Amino acid sequence: MPDRTVNKEPYQQAYYPPVPTLFTRSMRTSFLWQCWRFVVINIKMLKLLARSHH
Repeated sequence: MPDRTVNKEPYQQAYYPPVPTLFTRSMRTSFLWQCWRFVVINIKMLKLLARSHH
């Protein structure tokens, strides 16, 4: 059986999670963008439900 020991030393590059870019953070906090995404997702759900009821 191979040795499954993983070297996880703190402060290495792989230790930290990725940091979102400024654009990503602004999209996550934009009220207008969130409203638009809400509408798009609801339209997709309505289309899915319409297809399933035939």
